[in-house]
Amino acid sequence: MIPLLTADETRAAEARHDGSSDELMERAGAAVAQLVLDRFPGRVTVVCGRGNNGGDGRVAARVLREAKRDVTVVEELGELGDPDVVVDALLGIGFHDAPREDVARMIERINGCGAPIIAVDIPSGVNASTGEIPGAAIRATATVTFGAPKVGLAVGPGRFHAGAVHVADIGLAPGEHAASLVDASVLDSVPRKDHESTKYRAGAVLVVGGSPGLTGAPMLTALAAFRADAGYVAVAAPESTLPVFENRLLEAVKRPLPEDGAGRLLPRAVDAVLAAAERADAVALGPGLGRTDGTRDFVRLLLEQLELPVVVDADALWRLEPVRRSAPTVLTPHAGELAQLLGVRDVDAHRITSVEYAATRFGAVVLLKGADTLVAAPRRGLLVAGYGTPALATAGTGDVLTGVIAAFLAKGMDAQLAAAAGAIAHGLASRIAEPQAGLVASDLLPALRRVLAGEGRDLVPLR
Repeated sequence: MIPLLTADETRAAEARHDGSSDELMERAGAAVAQLVLDRFPGRVTVVCGRGNNGGDGRVAARVLREAKRDVTVVEELGELGDPDVVVDALLGIGFHDAPREDVARMIERINGCGAPIIAVDIPSGVNASTGEIPGAAIRATATVTFGAPKVGLAVGPGRFHAGAVHVADIGLAPGEHAASLVDASVLDSVPRKDHESTKYRAGAVLVVGGSPGLTGAPMLTALAAFRADAGYVAVAAPESTLPVFENRLLEAVKRPLPEDGAGRLLPRAVDAVLAAAERADAVALGPGLGRTDGTRDFVRLLLEQLELPVVVDADALWRLEPVRRSAPTVLTPHAGELAQLLGVRDVDAHRITSVEYAATRFGAVVLLKGADTLVAAPRRGLLVAGYGTPALATAGTGDVLTGVIAAFLAKGMDAQLAAAAGAIAHGLASRIAEPQAGLVASDLLPALRRVLAGEGRDLVPLR
């Protein structure tokens, strides 16, 4: 777990520092200058604001001049000249509102200059504590941050303005923090099969879903659970769809469920699912389920009666209301599904607020999908899993994630940690699967085996 600091948590770390603030500023500015010297040749323009961020920029400018670089310093507003690289020291971590109009114009001027941009601590215009962007914001090529990454560098939309993130050690020790960036080492905590394992002791998963035309989703979930090292997987699906599963899904046990005339599950299917769940350690609910009033009632009744950990995904999230449960529940919505669950129009602009509110409202672990996948749990810190790639923006990848999380839950992992570890394994699989262009969900399945065997552990969560 890598600490992610808010502005207040960063100030607290600075207050605990034994040395002077000038000492910290010297180290910060020198770190920025060193990155420029190492990677960005040519003329440098440093744009400095009025606060400590501007002070860091002025130190960087001095160090660059001492290294014989051609440096122009712009104090907040002014002409950039003709730089080969721009250092953005305009707005610091204390910023949280939209920039005033003249500063916003300066930000757009920097963005439009055509030169690489190096942000000092946080790209100007990005809220360091949330990643929210209320107005104009720098789109950096790289960001040099100090002591520990800021929340706004790991969470969208700020994450997508940060470029490559470089953490400089300037002598700050992070203290208490509410958010953490999860790296690949979390996969070391996933229980593995040993010589005493049986197929049931290695984790048994029941996948509940499927309907005519939507059988692929639960099949992907079942296969992903196997590839995530579950020992036993069963699929409970509408009886009329079972021939498809029998022909395409060799390793899983199949359980027929009562259905309506259109092949959708009915509330009376709950008893059959509960019977099938007697051998399961966790349930994956929703892939390919379809959306009718009947399936919605089925989901509610099943959640009320099932005393196993459940991953609720896809169609099972449709019009879902909070259900009191004694066993762990993991909801895995994308932004559109979470917006529907919360009755709001936009989630991506306020990702942290949205996912934390959802966790409280539903009394569940909530995983908000994205390149910056967020995992919130009631009264616990936020976990950020930042390994996703654009290749995951294709149908079926969410079904794979559901199967991985279900397998980890079946192995007895804590629900929030299982969700985060599942997102890490899923994201790493998307990174090592080749080629990236044209990747389909089933391409993740063999890559999952490689990830759990240790491949890709050297990849970093922030690009």
